[in-house]
Amino acid sequence: MLVAAGLHRPQRFASPPPVIAASQNPTLSRYSLRKTETFRFGSRFWPVKFRALVVKKQLKIRETEKEKFSIQEKCDSGDLDLGWVPAFPHVLVASMYNLLFGYHIGVMNGPIISIARELGFEGNPILEGLVVSIFIGGAFVGSISSGTLADKFGFRRTFQMDTIPLILGAIVSAQAHTLEEILLGRFLVGLGIGVNTVLVPIYISEVAPTKYRGTLGTFCQIGTCLGIILSLFLGIPAEDNPHWWRVMFYIASIPGLVIALGMQFAVDSPRWLCKVGSQNAAEEIIRKLWGESEVDKAIEEFKSVIKNDGSDLDSRWLELIVEPHSRVTFTGGALFTLQQFAGINGVLYFSSLTFHDVGISSSASASLFVGLTNFAGALCASFLIDRQGRKKLLIGSYLGMAVSMFLVVYAISFPLDEDFSHNLSILGTLMYIFTFAIGAGPVTGLVIPELSSNRTRGKIMGFSFSVHWVCNFLVGLFFLDLVETLGVAPVYAAFGGVSLLSALFAYYFIIETKGRSLEEIEMSLNSNFSSKDK
Repeated sequence: MLVAAGLHRPQRFASPPPVIAASQNPTLSRYSLRKTETFRFGSRFWPVKFRALVVKKQLKIRETEKEKFSIQEKCDSGDLDLGWVPAFPHVLVASMYNLLFGYHIGVMNGPIISIARELGFEGNPILEGLVVSIFIGGAFVGSISSGTLADKFGFRRTFQMDTIPLILGAIVSAQAHTLEEILLGRFLVGLGIGVNTVLVPIYISEVAPTKYRGTLGTFCQIGTCLGIILSLFLGIPAEDNPHWWRVMFYIASIPGLVIALGMQFAVDSPRWLCKVGSQNAAEEIIRKLWGESEVDKAIEEFKSVIKNDGSDLDSRWLELIVEPHSRVTFTGGALFTLQQFAGINGVLYFSSLTFHDVGISSSASASLFVGLTNFAGALCASFLIDRQGRKKLLIGSYLGMAVSMFLVVYAISFPLDEDFSHNLSILGTLMYIFTFAIGAGPVTGLVIPELSSNRTRGKIMGFSFSVHWVCNFLVGLFFLDLVETLGVAPVYAAFGGVSLLSALFAYYFIIETKGRSLEEIEMSLNSNFSSKDK
């Protein structure tokens, strides 16, 4: 993981080249390469002809190795950098969970009215809110249990088991004819989503080469954006067909089947394999994804961390409140608290009304604008995160979100011209979503497993995401009441203030993890490691 697979150091050339080694053989030292051409007739010379062919074959091997070394030099110079390719298929399969997460976020936006009408609770805002929020309750339970499951069964098997509630929940929701059935389906889906939102960032951080860990980690955010956009497109017929919501839930069961099959061919985390004693399997995966030159160094670091910190197979939840784990636990919980109270879900919810003020009456069109902006920001994050670093991206993201919120507040509080104010509100809203997608969205989920120890990584992520779901629920519960009581401007000003506070928090509490292996980060943060290990 320390050096990308496409950037192997040419250590194999340290030994004498094949041709030179052959010429040191006393039998072959009498013959030069030029003389080998004279031994092409007469059976009495067949041993010499054979040796000449061996020399020619070695020359050919040497030329092939030179070509490989040439490609290697191009990788080092930046002309050709394919070190991310071996890990990409495994990351892609895992990030499909985030596509499913995004799909389930968007699938309830439009059809909730049709669902309420058909199942008999139309006009009851409490029950409508319960159908939407029961998903969060399931996700909270899934988040808490995810770390323990991964510790025991590994990532691949846990991912495959996690597809069961996702598939069953989608089918139960699609076939629901009562309120209880739709609640059960949504809870099962939330349960599955809660598990994979915790484990996918950890899995990617543990299988990706160090150089590309940030870029590949942004696939979580990209997958979520694509899932939301997909649900919006597939939800278009719901405006004319009141039963289309059932089709959308049936469609939601398909990615689960694809993931279950894809995980059969994906690798498990080499760190987890090393912890459970499968060192040979871990070495094979490192060799395959990171390169031969990284095997010995990676295994040595794994063993050093396990020896000093212990396997997380016997970790306990109470360890999260003890140093050195308590610092990362606090950081993870604080990051998700600040992320949610910076207002992303409130802004997304209110964005359709903002677009309506400028003449975009279709909520689907407004959501599509928001989704595409979010996707564009996630793409920018994938380009910047391993170049600029996590800390800089996180600080810049929250500062941009604060400026965007204050821009909307200005447009609402000091309307010089009605059209200009509406357009300024749209600009501020899109800027907010774009800057969120660049840093606050993808970096938060990536940096927490990077800062966590090998022993408690799963439990810290589980705790952090449980905080995320609680804050998500609270913002959704009180946002509209606060807007009705205080007005949009004060609420958005509060979001801007929290964004500024988040930037300060990132500046003082987040350390840069770019270009460092997970073991190097842990050794630098854990005083239990000896200076030699550091």
